[in-house]
Amino acid sequence: MTDVLRTVLDRWKAAVDAHEPERAASYFTDDAIFQGLHPYSVGRASIAAYYAALPVGMTATYEIRETRRLADDLVLGYLSVDFAFTDRPTLPVYLSVIVRRTGDDWLICHYQVSQVL
Repeated sequence: MTDVLRTVLDRWKAAVDAHEPERAASYFTDDAIFQGLHPYSVGRASIAAYYAALPVGMTATYEIRETRRLADDLVLGYLSVDFAFTDRPTLPVYLSVIVRRTGDDWLICHYQVSQVL
């Protein structure tokens, strides 16, 4: 399960770090529910718009804290993520994702961020 998550999240991280919003969104299902730190949205177009609005130079570093196999084609991941910026302090968050097998690939179908208080 951890290998599945790490494969998906490493691709996501590379796209976020490179400020490539369309590529980041391509690692989500067409109907993905996405909750960043702004109101939620559904689908790749809104996910790409969210990542496009983030500052250039922002990077993500994640640690997988827990995993659960929900079904043969669904894996839940609970992570801590540090979003680092060039001009302000790092933002630590918790992230829950559900990845779903789609054909031969795994894509994020649910993404939920919570601020660390």
